[in-house]
Amino acid sequence: MATRRHLANAIRALSMDAVQKASSGHPGAPMGMADIAEVLWNDHLKHNPTNPAWADRDRFILSNGHGSMLIYSLLHLSGYDLPMDSIKNFRQLHSQCAGHPEYGYAPGVETTTGPLGQGVTNGVGFAMAEKLLAAQFNRPGHEIVDHHTYVFMGDGCLMEGVSHEACALAGTWGLGKLIAFWDDNNISIDGHIDGWYTDDTVKRFEAYGWHVQSVDGHDADAINAAITAAKAVSDKPSLICCKTIIGFGSPNKSASHDCHGAPLGEEEVALTRKELGWEYEPFVVPQDVYQGWDAKAKGADVEAEWNAKFEAYAKEFPELAAEFKRRMAGELPANWKQVTDAFIAETNEKAENLASRQASQKAIAALAPTLPEFLGGSADLTGSNLTSCSSFTHVSGKAPGNYISYGVREFGMFAIMNGMALHGGLLPYGGTFHMFSDYAKNALRMAALMKQRTVAVLTHDSIGQGEDGPTHQPIENTAGLRYIPNMDVWRPADSVEVAVAWVAAVERTDGPTSLVLSRQGIPGRKHDAKDFELMRKGAYVLSEANGSADVILIATGSEVDLAVKSQEALAAEGVNARVVSMPSTNVFDRQDQAYKDSVLTPGVKRVSIEAGVTDFWRKYVGLEGGTVGIDTFGESAPGGVLMKHFGFTVENVVKTVKSVL
Repeated sequence: MATRRHLANAIRALSMDAVQKASSGHPGAPMGMADIAEVLWNDHLKHNPTNPAWADRDRFILSNGHGSMLIYSLLHLSGYDLPMDSIKNFRQLHSQCAGHPEYGYAPGVETTTGPLGQGVTNGVGFAMAEKLLAAQFNRPGHEIVDHHTYVFMGDGCLMEGVSHEACALAGTWGLGKLIAFWDDNNISIDGHIDGWYTDDTVKRFEAYGWHVQSVDGHDADAINAAITAAKAVSDKPSLICCKTIIGFGSPNKSASHDCHGAPLGEEEVALTRKELGWEYEPFVVPQDVYQGWDAKAKGADVEAEWNAKFEAYAKEFPELAAEFKRRMAGELPANWKQVTDAFIAETNEKAENLASRQASQKAIAALAPTLPEFLGGSADLTGSNLTSCSSFTHVSGKAPGNYISYGVREFGMFAIMNGMALHGGLLPYGGTFHMFSDYAKNALRMAALMKQRTVAVLTHDSIGQGEDGPTHQPIENTAGLRYIPNMDVWRPADSVEVAVAWVAAVERTDGPTSLVLSRQGIPGRKHDAKDFELMRKGAYVLSEANGSADVILIATGSEVDLAVKSQEALAAEGVNARVVSMPSTNVFDRQDQAYKDSVLTPGVKRVSIEAGVTDFWRKYVGLEGGTVGIDTFGESAPGGVLMKHFGFTVENVVKTVKSVL
């Protein structure tokens, strides 16, 4: 029977071999954390390699994702469908074993990690999801939601500010099922970290309200005891500080940054094999080591036990069981279309004059009773973002609910939401001022990369924000979000478009949505019922020209009303203008060419109107078209004054149209 150290050495060998073959990668972290991983995966982790999607599995996250060969080795050795050929193809085109762990590539990878700090922040989201779902579904004697979230992280994750945002909240929320392991090896890419990272990490996490232990990261018994102790603490998240040697086993490069981000080299790999007593060729794992790692039989037994528990739960609580299955499958309620069709029709009938953020709040209130998976929140701007409603109960300290006050933590909020979405069973949305989506941009990008259903509610969307001035007036942000692949951005022009955008965001299952909403009021508008489906296409003809169109005015958000008024002024001067409302350029771009040509007729001159940067609109208006926008920072003044000052007037639109005809 293979010893613990020999099992751990399998990780070290596979990691250094794969990195060496690829001539690229980070062998040091996997080699340093191998002993910790062996204890966690063989003695504590609840998982089933033959069913990586089992609902009540423990979640394992490698936040220091540069050490990706650690998780690939673990998945391969324990029995996941990750063959040795994939290990050999590490960091190559279309490999399951990408340079950093990618969600959806290798079975068992719970989240994409690479941007440091986001993995542990996702982990907070996973643990929060577990706690909320347990509160919603568990009943006395029937704990069907009962699993841990384990996170490996390095010094870089702790240096990144997002880890502070999330870990502070984790302590406030008392996430007792969250256990993180700090790879305390004193090394980063630039060398020994003493010159730039001297935090007292133990005191830092104790101050957050975490349970903290320190162990030798190469002492299996000490690691095992620490994990057992951490699992016994139910009211605090746990940090286990593991003192390790990076590149453990390498005679000449261990404890050095030389093994952090580069292959060891053929000669050093051979010396390391000898040092570790690993007497096998590259990519060869002996049978006794495979047997020591194989988790398939144990995993099947553990899942079978849970299935029996769930069957008993379903007999006593059939409606709850059906709801749990629906939500974990990401399916919408059976009455969804009926409810949303009625809501859109009612919104259209009222045609209220509202800021689109106010219309959004009405949408949330209308949809929440039908969507128990809704989990709202705001980065300390609930009263401005208008993201709450009477159907919600607030998360208060350690008491669960379905509305979260995240505090001033935009980046943390959206990265936590990503973890919640990945966990399953919840549909998270979060609000902040649109300007501060820049703080959160990388988490929004990660949602798009991982194709996760999250909703960003981004209010105060333009210079119409007014008196707060240019620091709070987003000029380039909407265009920037539109450029993120797989991000759907909606900038609706009235309450009906807001309703349609919200319904589309909820129904979307393959990526995130950003709702860009106004602070200032927008005139209400009653639409023909046929427009509802056309809105879902991202752009539609709102007001047709009187006769053959001489020009097409393309507008979004609050500027659509300006386009309609400009159409009237142009008509008085004998110019026939078609008004196109384009609430989502991303969605419109996915339509077939016939529909796109029916909205933007080829050969007809075009002018865009949006209170944002103009270069983005060249893809629609061309070099021969016109743009009414803003390519400078704003000013501090009332919103209406700024709109006039920066040329968002009928007179300027007419002038621009004449310049292109």
